[in-house]
Amino acid sequence: MKKLNIGLQLFTLRDETATDFRGTLRKVAALGYEGVEFAGYGDIPAEEMKALLDELGLKGFSSHVSLHAMREDLQKQIDYLKTIGAQYIICPYLMPEDRPENAEGWTKLFAELQQYGAEAAKQGLIFGYHNHDFEFHGQVGDANAFDAMFAQTSPEAVKVEMDVCWVQFAGQNPIEYIKQYAGRLPLLHLKDFSKDEQGQMKTLELGQGSVDLPAVIEGATNAGVEWLIVEQDVCQNPPLESVSNSYNWLKENYLNQF
Repeated sequence: MKKLNIGLQLFTLRDETATDFRGTLRKVAALGYEGVEFAGYGDIPAEEMKALLDELGLKGFSSHVSLHAMREDLQKQIDYLKTIGAQYIICPYLMPEDRPENAEGWTKLFAELQQYGAEAAKQGLIFGYHNHDFEFHGQVGDANAFDAMFAQTSPEAVKVEMDVCWVQFAGQNPIEYIKQYAGRLPLLHLKDFSKDEQGQMKTLELGQGSVDLPAVIEGATNAGVEWLIVEQDVCQNPPLESVSNSYNWLKENYLNQF
């Protein structure tokens, strides 16, 4: 079995990076993570970020860049990512006001994403889209909006960054969805969750929830995933402790095979 790279989505440590971005990256590297996916850069210039990543032996392989930021200045975002040596630029979320209300709106959004992806590809980056649950509830013809997005954009321009928690929370089977998007799925958010009394998602450390993580990892390996990305939207323990515990779960249940 090919060993997948293990990264951390820094949104999990947003409070820590807000007070000490550089120190937080040092701690992430010390835990054993191979790379990070950014969710903001803490006002650190790109050259300085690249030097820090190199010093720590961390790959800054990807970044979540808001739709608003791409609309405002896509080139600025691309330039930063190229400077730090990133491969991926990911649209992470649609704010409620940006979510299409009908099939026509979704189709218009897909064309916009195709444009961003084509431009990123021209400049040597790979563009992708990261799902939540609402994409599975939107409808475009006979398909949900998630499937329609990847039917109406090209695999060369728009890749899948699948969040298995949100797929499962939306009532879909993440293992089947991983299979369905094999070859177009370089990045996968490895997460775990349960539901609270109100039926809302409660994100948990790996191995504590309802996601069949071993099956997800096996499916990801077969589907050509390059990076498993640990993320916990809300932590019950101090976030650095949570990402350490999740990494330890991966060591015991996956990395020890290599």
